[in-house]
Amino acid sequence: MLRSAFPLVSHLPPRKPPPIRPARPPPVRPYASSAARPSPPPASAYVHLPFCRKRCLYCDFPIVALGSSSSSSPVDGEGNDPRIADYVRLLLREVAATRPVSNDGVPLETVFFGGGTPSLVPPSLVAAVLDALRGKFGLSASPEVSIEMDPGTFDAAKLRELVGLGVNRVSLGVQAFQDDLLRACGRAHGLREVHDAVGIVTACEGLQNWSMDLISSLPHQTEEMWEESLRCTVDARPTHVSVYDLQIEQGTKFGQLYTPGVHPLPSETDSANLYKIASKWLSEAGYNHYEISSYCKTGYECKHNVTYWQNRSFYAFGLGSASYINGVRFSRPRRMKEYADWVQKLEIGAWSHEPDSAGMKDMAMDVVMLSLRTAWGLDLRSFSKSFGKSLTISLCNTFRPFVESGLVIVMDMERRALQPSDFKVDLQYEGEIGSKVAFIRLSDPDGFLLSNELISLAFGVIAP
Repeated sequence: MLRSAFPLVSHLPPRKPPPIRPARPPPVRPYASSAARPSPPPASAYVHLPFCRKRCLYCDFPIVALGSSSSSSPVDGEGNDPRIADYVRLLLREVAATRPVSNDGVPLETVFFGGGTPSLVPPSLVAAVLDALRGKFGLSASPEVSIEMDPGTFDAAKLRELVGLGVNRVSLGVQAFQDDLLRACGRAHGLREVHDAVGIVTACEGLQNWSMDLISSLPHQTEEMWEESLRCTVDARPTHVSVYDLQIEQGTKFGQLYTPGVHPLPSETDSANLYKIASKWLSEAGYNHYEISSYCKTGYECKHNVTYWQNRSFYAFGLGSASYINGVRFSRPRRMKEYADWVQKLEIGAWSHEPDSAGMKDMAMDVVMLSLRTAWGLDLRSFSKSFGKSLTISLCNTFRPFVESGLVIVMDMERRALQPSDFKVDLQYEGEIGSKVAFIRLSDPDGFLLSNELISLAFGVIAP
């Protein structure tokens, strides 16, 4: 659906890094893998609220389309759709049946309500989920609680109520500032709703942290349209911006209508240019490009998403969601009936989170893939301790031509950029890895644009 790294080569190894949308956990691999060193207990939880008014034409997420309103289904006395209430009850059963990883009472530091369109869910039901998480795992003194919201699905009163419950970060799914583009990708909102939503969010007392989502490479999207969307975004002054490149997925309406790189979709070169334009616009507006698709004002990184990029453990709950616990990624069913059956098995103890086998190569690939998506980059010393000096040197040798071309940047312990010549000297050093070089990262924007190719080369070294 959405891709945040651009495959700019004609052929990639079979283990091509999958696209990752920051608001959601990395996709599940069909394996169980154990970390080289015990990972800290989870301090983050992702909660999937799958309800949308309609399915966008590019979407392949597990959702439940309610229609433009929930009037097609009987409602209770407060106007709530019973399909939402029934699902939340099932979700609460999953939370109740989940065994905390640690007995030390490690509280949750981040909670992310993703979807779907979580802003369609009544605040009272959001509160029920937060209460359940608080009761089961505990919440830290000042947790980051994020919720995805779409224009046209909330008003000022609903947002104030959510903030009063503890929500302190909003991710606003704008996607574009042109009515034609919004209609072309099947969004349920128009430009008027976008401006209304931005006004509501910016006027909400007690809410200082909010993000805006944009999509590039939409059908018929021009460079001028993209710059207009970026200009409107900068003018709105969110503290965080997520910029995604459209991914055409099989089984979606877009998958039937379009072929990547073929008109009316932009070519790979045009898509890369849109990415560079976004990097330039947002960097000049004071946003730090801290992850391939993520920009923020200083101090406003999404703490929950950083959990993913740093490969730390996290809980997940709800339809189709994926957890990462004890070095194992696993996913719940994507269909409601199968998910309900899965929850029942969890309740009676017929399903376990425990890993079946170890896979150090898989773990090493995860570390490389996630680290190189960020401005922090790959910690060579930590990688060497976990996976061995020989593998680390092999990776460095693989990246050496890209260091010399400027696509890969080498850094010292203070994360100061070094010259390519320093990297050559370091590779010849016989002592510990990183006598001078401590980190490597991809350059912005050119290195990020080639991230799939570079990560795939690393995969070829780790698992030839």
